[in-house]
Amino acid sequence: MGQEIDIHVSTHPSPSGQADPVERLRQENVALRNRMLAHAAVAAAQGILKERYRLASLEEGFELLRRTSQRHNVKLHTLADAVNRIAGPDEHTGAWFPHRARAGAPRLPGLRLSGSTSSTAPQGAVLGAGLRRVLEITETAMGNVQLAEGGLLRLEKHSGLGRRFTDFFAFVDDSGTACAQVARDRRQVTIRDVATATVFDEDSRHVILHAGSRACHSVPLLDERGALLGVVSSHHARPIAGFTRSQLAALHETADVVGRWLAWHRRTVILDALEDLQRTASQGS
Repeated sequence: MGQEIDIHVSTHPSPSGQADPVERLRQENVALRNRMLAHAAVAAAQGILKERYRLASLEEGFELLRRTSQRHNVKLHTLADAVNRIAGPDEHTGAWFPHRARAGAPRLPGLRLSGSTSSTAPQGAVLGAGLRRVLEITETAMGNVQLAEGGLLRLEKHSGLGRRFTDFFAFVDDSGTACAQVARDRRQVTIRDVATATVFDEDSRHVILHAGSRACHSVPLLDERGALLGVVSSHHARPIAGFTRSQLAALHETADVVGRWLAWHRRTVILDALEDLQRTASQGS
């Protein structure tokens, strides 16, 4: 599976060499929030599986998720999110998605994948390729990709951003950031100067500036119906005037390519994993 975003507590020493107690407390609160949010979706899925398949314990539900995620090269939290948001199998027939149409993976023009095709690439590889393309277009080395899961944006890939940034923005809700605005409005947003932009709350602004970012640009990842799947953002070391029409068009095209692939992945790979989970659980019950 793709590499998970680590969640840990880090401290930043003050000029005297001692950790600032206020900053340390802030980071501990962020770490606690991240652990709670990271575990919430998995715990909810465990409960659903325990009840649905009459498992003896929540641990059996976790093992069912873990083994299925490994077989299908899908992150455990992504599989748990699917269990939580998709209605379960028909109680009378036991069938899950019996009449779903299957389609081949969409092409990924403009994205460079190493050693895999669009149909065999894991989600992390496609997100990484999409992020690299966005950073090429916007001419920066800093950026990140978030996926929409459980009503939040969850950090999945990043480049050139420090641990303090990735911990703080491991999960983003609907306020205080440019990516949250993009998630609401479903359109590209340019922040020309982070230091003065009114979209940020002060904690978010402080963390972004500390990471060395003075400007950012975010692009929504949408499916064919316009539903939000994620957000990809670039960060810039100096304030920017904006981007050319050709750059904005290239960003839109890249986001469209990644969004179409993510939608296919959800309809195909994720649903295959759920059906495999269903068979495994039914055989064991």
